[in-house]
Amino acid sequence: MKHVEIYTDGACSGNPGKGGYGAVLKYGEFRKELSEGFLLTTNNRMELLGAITALKALKEPCHVTLYSDSKYVIDALSLGWAKSWREKGWRKSNKEKALNPDLWEILLNETDKHEMEYVWVKGHAGNPENERCDELAVSASGGENLKEDLGYIGAEQQTFE
Repeated sequence: MKHVEIYTDGACSGNPGKGGYGAVLKYGEFRKELSEGFLLTTNNRMELLGAITALKALKEPCHVTLYSDSKYVIDALSLGWAKSWREKGWRKSNKEKALNPDLWEILLNETDKHEMEYVWVKGHAGNPENERCDELAVSASGGENLKEDLGYIGAEQQTFE
């Protein structure tokens, strides 16, 4: 089984606001960078979407080490919180609604395809790949042709109905 290292980061100018994600995939000497920007979203949604997009880029099951500076992503995956939220109908242990269930569902389905290892890295602390992901995410959030984060818009509309 191939071992792939994935680094991801999300960025948001305002929260909510314009956002973007960046991801770096590494396999041996091969490297791929991914990024995309959105008109209105949140930082956490961009953190999740970075991981989702990177995992979806894999063409076969792999041993994946996922690096992120997002405790939200790393803890929810490594400690099993996200799976628990799903089992409880997207409710947290305190009975409150779990945020971003649309993206968590996709991310859990993607992680199930691979052997996963999760590593939290401190953001803006000199890790070259994390720094590159931040550059990609920030650049994407400020780019042209930003997409709509339909899941965020839908979640907001549901909140105010």
